[in-house]
Amino acid sequence: MATETNLPFSWEQVDKLSDLRRLELVLHALPDTEIINALSEMRGNGRNEYPVAAMWRALIAGIVFGHESVESLIRELNRNSSLLCACGFSSVPLQSRPRHRIEPSEGRAGVIAIDSPPRSPAPKSSNFSRFLSNVVSLEEQRAVVSKMIDTMRGELMELLGDFGENLGYDGKAIESHSTGQRSRRTGETSDPEADWGKHEYSGVDSNAKAWTKIKTWFGYRLHIIADTKYELPVAFSLTRACVSEAGELDRMTEFLFGKEPGLKNRCRYLSADKGLDSAALKKKLWDDYLIRPIIDSRGFWRQEKQAKSYVEGQKIMRPLGSVHGNIFYTERAEVWCRCPVSGVERKMAFSGFESGRDTLKFRCPAAAYGLGCKGWKKCHGDAGCVTNGYGRVVRVPLERDRRIFTPTPRSSVTWRRAYKRRNAIERINSRIDNSFGFEKHFIRGKAKMTARVGLALAVMMALGVGHIKAGRPECMRSLVSGCYADTG
Repeated sequence: MATETNLPFSWEQVDKLSDLRRLELVLHALPDTEIINALSEMRGNGRNEYPVAAMWRALIAGIVFGHESVESLIRELNRNSSLLCACGFSSVPLQSRPRHRIEPSEGRAGVIAIDSPPRSPAPKSSNFSRFLSNVVSLEEQRAVVSKMIDTMRGELMELLGDFGENLGYDGKAIESHSTGQRSRRTGETSDPEADWGKHEYSGVDSNAKAWTKIKTWFGYRLHIIADTKYELPVAFSLTRACVSEAGELDRMTEFLFGKEPGLKNRCRYLSADKGLDSAALKKKLWDDYLIRPIIDSRGFWRQEKQAKSYVEGQKIMRPLGSVHGNIFYTERAEVWCRCPVSGVERKMAFSGFESGRDTLKFRCPAAAYGLGCKGWKKCHGDAGCVTNGYGRVVRVPLERDRRIFTPTPRSSVTWRRAYKRRNAIERINSRIDNSFGFEKHFIRGKAKMTARVGLALAVMMALGVGHIKAGRPECMRSLVSGCYADTG
């Protein structure tokens, strides 16, 4: 079995390819025929000084190279003739037809031709502005960018037999290029479709004291479902910042698995942070899709913490039921037993999930780990168990508490290993900010933001598809530099 550091492709194995080779890789992998044809139809019989295909390639180049604005991309085109040629523009300065002017000469009128000054072959800001408006309009009307993502998701599922087995979800703050302040005259912000959002982070410091941090922003929330093994997007949604992550994930999974049943059948785990800790969500993932939810637990148990005898950081346990008088459970799905003679508490050994019964199986820790227990006979006798070498078995049905008890319990090694892969979502978010220019941008409006985010994720997926098809799967995650050097 391959380890995490020896995957078929890794973002860590970067390097040696020029920017232009990286752009070439993306352009060959992007399924963009439909969008180029649609843009050509929109242009009709208008001026074709800057061809649609060249404008499209330049737009993709701006995303691949992380330009934060159109002006930055135009400056790059003006100083980089190789990039101009790669996009399909002329590499020599353009010159309009001569203008003619009538002037008197020696008593009679004469026509003088005046040459226009040469100008840069790169498009102007106004050209890009109109082109971008067309792309945004097409995405609104025909979802052409989203279709590219759907196509590449299918390609990745064909190229990688385990693509989609381990999925993760995260909601990311995307700030609008607007302060969020309302105009005194109109009462609206400069981005009326955006809204204020809030994200709360919490944890426990080294002194076992709980801490909370609240982040607010004005703009949108990007919802991403991604493959956590290969660190590639699978689906996305852009909403106002105030939209609930739990509700949007529910909608996204229903839509995604309905459109891509092969992905539903392939997916085994779906991970998310504790903000998505919900009994309804965990129940739906398992009951409807047979997907094991890997979602961290929040501390909802307040009653014990309000007691005077409670000590900060103390383990909170509740009795499992009247049948199991000395068996308790925690909010982290740990099951503990208390010795009826000595009072010693030990965590019971998790022995697997019984899908036929929808129960979690736990064994006596003394039997599982070879420990001594003074109350062995009494514990088994009170429970009506045979005192054999296997030890007492406790089965906990998922219906005991669907938020706490899941097919892969929070306390198991498998859960911790699967949740650790969720760090891939954070790395994807980091690339969106740093490699694709969302840390500093000039975008307002939901439609424009949706198209721009979709293009960034499409480029990310195209890099993966391109590397695999080019026979360099180990370089699939190279975004900024890397594995693009000529091999001979």
